Amino acid sequence: MAIPVLIIGRSGTGKTTAMRNCIGNSRWNLIKVLSKPLPFPGSIPCCTTDDYKKICASLAGSDAKSIVIDDAGYLLTNKFMKEHSSNGKGSAIFDLYNDIGDSFWNLIMFIMEQLPEDKIVYVIMHEDKNEHGDIAPKTIGRMLDEKVCVEGMFTIVLRAVSEMGKYYFITQCDQGAVSKSPIGMFEDLKIDNDLDYVDKQIRKYYSLEGDIKK
Repeated sequence: MAIPVLIIGRSGTGKTTAMRNCIGNSRWNLIKVLSKPLPFPGSIPCCTTDDYKKICASLAGSDAKSIVIDDAGYLLTNKFMKEHSSNGKGSAIFDLYNDIGDSFWNLIMFIMEQLPEDKIVYVIMHEDKNEHGDIAPKTIGRMLDEKVCVEGMFTIVLRAVSEMGKYYFITQCDQGAVSKSPIGMFEDLKIDNDLDYVDKQIRKYYSLEGDIKK
């Protein structure tokens, strides 16, 4: 069973930039849902696709132990924007929302059930705030929010924030956000937004340190 990690945050809070220290490290691989350049120099071995089958094949076939699915929320958005106009109304739209929810849920289940236990997959999504002020991953339709609760499928949820020009991850529930991590994994509520550091802490916590090559 691989370890899925959810990272949420508003645009511009350093979610993708957190990969800056993963460059040149064979432990890392990147799956881009959107074809956007990285916000830092250098590169990480990657593929670009919003096709769930190709994503699962890439996750299973990669030799990398730590894999990022960047802009994962656009798996939902892209499918909706590509298909909602041709699906008509009524039950057809309802079926589309169901399909969107099913596909994303199946991806997370694939990560948890089909990948080896020494892999960690980081799922990066934008955040959204509901009418009660609660902050959670941004989705489409009610199925994922009400029937699934996406963040509930993850033991580790980090929230990216920016303060005074500096960028951090929040490791525990704070200010209405769903951030969470196991007891003792991170010493502080607020840590530097360094995904390589996060990965090493997770591997240390779960005794996967033998996989750290750098």
